[in-house]
Amino acid sequence: MKAFVTGGSGYVGRNLIRRLVAEGAQVRALARSDRSASAVETVGATSVRGDLAALDALREGSRDCDVVIHCAAKVDEWGTSSDYDAINVDGTVNVLEAARDVGAGRFVHISTEAVLAGDRALVRVDESTPFPARPAGDYARTKGLAEVRIRESTGIPWVIVRPRFVWGGDDTTLIPAFRDAVEEGRFAWIGSGAHLTSTCHVDNLVEALWLASTHPDASGCYFVTDGDPMPFRRFLTDLMATAGVSLPDKRVPVWLARLVAGGGEVFWRTFGLRGKPPITRMVVTLLGREVTVDDRRIREELGFRNVIDRATGLAQLRARA
Repeated sequence: MKAFVTGGSGYVGRNLIRRLVAEGAQVRALARSDRSASAVETVGATSVRGDLAALDALREGSRDCDVVIHCAAKVDEWGTSSDYDAINVDGTVNVLEAARDVGAGRFVHISTEAVLAGDRALVRVDESTPFPARPAGDYARTKGLAEVRIRESTGIPWVIVRPRFVWGGDDTTLIPAFRDAVEEGRFAWIGSGAHLTSTCHVDNLVEALWLASTHPDASGCYFVTDGDPMPFRRFLTDLMATAGVSLPDKRVPVWLARLVAGGGEVFWRTFGLRGKPPITRMVVTLLGREVTVDDRRIREELGFRNVIDRATGLAQLRARA
């Protein structure tokens, strides 16, 4: 098996490459810098120098591949709309078209539950749930647009995988972000934190991506989770405890968080302020209200089973601390 991975130096990408190599695959990975090239080569891939705008590099990486797996994205909670469009929409289209141009076997795209994030809680949503009329920020908007472009494409089979709240070993994203918020005095629960959340350990996501890449019947869109949801506050408290971080009991009412987020975003956009608002609509929607997703489709159609449960994943993080 031959695979080409974008975003291979990132959290999910590194774990994915390790799994592909362990399965005996020959892996190429896009690398836009010496640091990225070193990161993907360390986990067993051959680097292909370029970025999401470099069509020649994307074609070189995709050539003769059974699958192209697109992990790269702008995932920050704040930034310019043009950057989100260039990376999440145009970049996805470039990777997809390059894969199609050279006859790659399949295109697998990592999306997110955030494509459904709007003004309401997400309660047991599934793949048939429509996109919101007003997405909660540019990340949600552009990841949704990327899915639309993929669904409209022809000439190459495609699969979309949507995880919710990715966590686990080798995390350089989630735990550091919450740790920084606590240390800088910025952390507060939105509401009580008692609302439910779905989660997805990175090993479970990688298992889903493996099935999306290799299962003969894989097609369309799939949510993937760790199984039953649990209270957000309990999970995040347990997760951060593995890194020795105690979360304070400071709280902000949901209505106030929504008001500050909406007003802050308008203020920052209007006056072109540097940095980011104190809170964004995306954070309120995805962390301050229930977000539970139904992943029965991938379980029933592709035979997905969790390769690790939450208790084991948390125990592993504690052991590595």
